Amino acid sequence: MAQTTTGRVLSIQSHVAFGYVGGKAAVLPLQCLGYDVDVVNSVNFSNHSGYGRFGGSRATAEELSKIFELMDQNGFLSSERLLTAGYIPGAEALSAVKDLAVKLRQKNADLIYLLDPVLGDSGRLYVAPDTIPVYRDALRYATIITPNWFEVEVLTDVRILDLASLRRALQVLHEQYNVPNVVISSIPLRPWLADALPVLMRPHASSNDLDFLVCISSSRGNEGAQRAVHARCIPCLPGYFSGVGDLFSALVLGHFKPAHAPPQDRTETPLSYAASQALSKTHAMLTLTHEHALTLPEEDRLPTDEELDVREPERKIRRMRGRELRLVQGQGIIRGEETNEYRQMLPWTTFWDA
Repeated sequence: MAQTTTGRVLSIQSHVAFGYVGGKAAVLPLQCLGYDVDVVNSVNFSNHSGYGRFGGSRATAEELSKIFELMDQNGFLSSERLLTAGYIPGAEALSAVKDLAVKLRQKNADLIYLLDPVLGDSGRLYVAPDTIPVYRDALRYATIITPNWFEVEVLTDVRILDLASLRRALQVLHEQYNVPNVVISSIPLRPWLADALPVLMRPHASSNDLDFLVCISSSRGNEGAQRAVHARCIPCLPGYFSGVGDLFSALVLGHFKPAHAPPQDRTETPLSYAASQALSKTHAMLTLTHEHALTLPEEDRLPTDEELDVREPERKIRRMRGRELRLVQGQGIIRGEETNEYRQMLPWTTFWDA
């Protein structure tokens, strides 16, 4: 059944002429869900950096502030939802975006603001260190954040090595930074995490040869209400995909309904429902993209080889091009018109038990 809604989203993200990352991975999905989307580009590049050769222009803080000022003067800053994700160049430009979020929050206490703090992955920063305190300050104005495990570590100064440190990191986000809704978009299924997960959430024994990621959502609750934690294991697909986090965050925002109460499943929360929808549709889109890549000529699907890629840039470009997200071809997935496996986030009721 198609799932549509109405409303307006202000999206502030990077833009590429070719491919689907940043705003190119987020705007169409939100439009498919029925939202009008106002777009401000933080950068305007030829393509994403994974191709090796890329370039373009980066918006300055002054340019962004001027756009926001003119939109305000014309009465265009009336969106019910705000999405800031993807690459924003430097602390000054990021501060301009954060200042806008503060302004919109002051104008509308019910603003739904999803902040994807894109800092890095797999232990490596993608951004300048001076952006970190700006992101930390922005957390206080967000309704939902969607960091990966490494970004949680950077934001909280807590290394996630076991269940106790995972609890501490979420406590910092909820209590110190006052974030009501946290979705850790991906964390590798290490042995300690597999052992900590409830048995029903663990992969089947027959899946031991597969790599898995875990998505975890945590809602703080209101006025002392118990925190609700949900989780889901997802099998990794082979190969590298770009724009996955941008698509996932857009789908979380698009499906988040504060008053949503699924009538047939009391175990879901508004956040876990949105994360379940985003997880299901993102994985289905990756599967569609992967299946397409398998049909390409052999020279367009050569395995990663850093040494060869440096010597033969076209080799890497062909491979990356064949793995661009199939968003246009997968619109039915986004709209809910195609039946895909529903990867429901399950309640982790013992998560906060000492």
